[in-house]
Amino acid sequence: VQLVESGGGLVQAGESLRLSCAASGFTFSSYAMSWYRQAPGKERELVASITRAGGSTNYADSVKGRFTISRDNAKATVYLQMNSLKPEDTAVYYCYALGHYCSGYVCDDGGLRVEFWGQGTQVTVSS
Repeated sequence: VQLVESGGGLVQAGESLRLSCAASGFTFSSYAMSWYRQAPGKERELVASITRAGGSTNYADSVKGRFTISRDNAKATVYLQMNSLKPEDTAVYYCYALGHYCSGYVCDDGGLRVEFWGQGTQVTVSS
């Protein structure tokens, strides 16, 4: 199983970045996907999440209206488009996959919880 993030880098405030997370080794479409971030000295926090089919998304208040999460199940990839970046967005961004299996079948909650993390990609926003 692999989750490989890419697209991080150093940008100035107000600029944009698009993160990608390529998944392999598991049935991507059976997993809800999320992006988390962790800034130095702070706890890891949820940035955005998307359901298995991509029909529903959820965002942290701090990124609403600026970030957009999307997924391409055919390419087994999840994206995070980040616009109007701010210095406080500086963090390591992690890709996260969460699946639930009930009696061997994919379910929305409960049952066996299976989760995977990527290795992270650094995003630095200068003022």
